[in-house]
Amino acid sequence: MKVLIRGAGVAGLTLAHELATRGAEVTVTEKRMEIAGNASWQAGGMLAPWCERESAEEAVLTLGRRAADWWNAALPGHVSRRGTLVLAPARDARELDRFGRRTSGFRQLGAGEIAALEPALQGRFGRGLYFAQEAHLDPRKAMLSLSDKLRGMGVRLEFGRGLAPASSEIEVDCAGIADRRPELRGVRGEMLMLRTDEVSLARPVRLLHPRIPVYVVPREQNLFMVGATMIECDADGPITVRSSMELLSAAYTLHPAFGEAELVETGVGVRPAFADNLPRVERDGGHIRINGLYRHGFLLAPAMARQAADLILGNPAAKEFALEAHR
Repeated sequence: MKVLIRGAGVAGLTLAHELATRGAEVTVTEKRMEIAGNASWQAGGMLAPWCERESAEEAVLTLGRRAADWWNAALPGHVSRRGTLVLAPARDARELDRFGRRTSGFRQLGAGEIAALEPALQGRFGRGLYFAQEAHLDPRKAMLSLSDKLRGMGVRLEFGRGLAPASSEIEVDCAGIADRRPELRGVRGEMLMLRTDEVSLARPVRLLHPRIPVYVVPREQNLFMVGATMIECDADGPITVRSSMELLSAAYTLHPAFGEAELVETGVGVRPAFADNLPRVERDGGHIRINGLYRHGFLLAPAMARQAADLILGNPAAKEFALEAHR
C-alpha cells in the first residue's frame, strides 16, 4: 500500500516508521525545509505518563506507558530510563502533596535519598517524589536519527513540499497546528536552553510551583532544557520577557549555579489541542488525521501511530478503539 503523510513532526515520523515496518510504501512531505523548527523540535522529550496523569486524563497514562519501549526498540540507545524526580521549594510543600494525591507509581524520598539520586541537589530539598518507571530522550537527536533510519528503510522524505503524490492510496494529515480546524486550539510552550558545567543531573527534575510548574531536562554537552509554559494562544513569536524570567527563576531555585549558566537558546512551539486535551485518530474514506497531541507528543505519538497503522492496514479490532476512544 502507498501512503502519503503530511508533516514531519513526531506524529508523522512515528507513523512512517510503524507503516514502513509493516511493509507499506511511505512518503512523508513537509512544508519546512528541514526537521528543525517545529513544536516537536522544542519538546522536552519526557516519557513520563505517571507524572502527566497529575493534570491529564487516565488515557494519557494508559496510552503512554509503553512509549519508552517503543522508542527504545525504534532507536536503541536513545532512551534514558532513570525516572523522574519531582521537587518543590519548602514554601510550596503543599504542591508536592497535591501532586502525589493526583498521581501514582512513585515513592516518597527524604533529603538523603534525593542527594543519593542527584548529588548536585544535596541539602537543597527535604522531600521529593521519585517516579522510577519513567524515562526521557533528546527529541532533536531522536527526530534526526529516526528520519535517517526511515530513509534507510526506503521511506521518501520530501522537504519544502506540502502536496501529495497522485499515486498515494491513503493520505494522512499530521500537520499539527497548521490544520486550521475550528475545534483545534493552540497552546504555546516556551523553553530555554542553558549550558553550565557546575550542575549535573541524571534525570528530568520537575519543580512544582502554584502558578508555573517547570521541568529541567539534562542533555549532552552540559546543556539543560528548561520548560515549559502553557499559554492558551497560537502566536508563535519570540519568547516573552515574563516567561523568560519565570523559567530562569525556577532554574535558579533548583540550583543557584544556573544563575551563572549560558543562555544559549530560547524557543517557542505551538502545540495543537482539542477541548479534552486528548489526541485523535480520525478517518474519512482514504483520508486520515492524527492530531491533538497537546503537550504529550513524544509520549503519545507511538500509540497514535499504532492505531493509525491498524486503520490503514486493516486491523478491525483496533479500528473501533481508534475512532471511538478519542473522539
